[in-house]
Amino acid sequence: MAEQTVTRTWQGLEIPPAGTYDIDPSHTTLEVIARHMMIAKVRGRFEEFSGHLVIGEDPTDSSVEVDIQAGSIDTSEEGRDQHLRSPDFLDVESWPSITLKGSGPQHVRGRDFTLTADLTIRDVTRPVEIEFTLEGVTIDPWGNTRAFFSGAFSIDREEFGVTWNQALETGGVMVGKELKAEVDLQAVLRAE
Repeated sequence: MAEQTVTRTWQGLEIPPAGTYDIDPSHTTLEVIARHMMIAKVRGRFEEFSGHLVIGEDPTDSSVEVDIQAGSIDTSEEGRDQHLRSPDFLDVESWPSITLKGSGPQHVRGRDFTLTADLTIRDVTRPVEIEFTLEGVTIDPWGNTRAFFSGAFSIDREEFGVTWNQALETGGVMVGKELKAEVDLQAVLRAE
């Protein structure tokens, strides 16, 4: 049986139908990557989040809102996770949510877009530029329209008040200032 897809054409590009899409957390990955001791990469994943995309008739009229539970960070090392949840980093007791809100994506080329969004961490809001790709659209076995995206952006964590660090005897610091965020997202079109 051939795979059934539902798309529409915009400027020669196959795009999802207009509407509101709920992020499917069981099929979406939100990861952050930081440098440890100036060399190694440490990856963490947020396990609890919710949000939606509104895809406009003109896709440049689209928007996104995401709410991430800061305390759901998981780096596969409980001691490190507890430190990340503490006032030294995310301070989840004071600020339990990280939010992202953006609108007006710009088409770059092919299936690539950019989106400027407001990211709020520890009650500090800064703009971030997200580079993302429309990976495809399909109908799942239950008849739902699903849209697939991947994207990434980087931030300087100190701009959000996350300044803890420790000097190394050999020079440099324990935790790099730059954080990279990567997302692989599936979203399901709401029934109207």
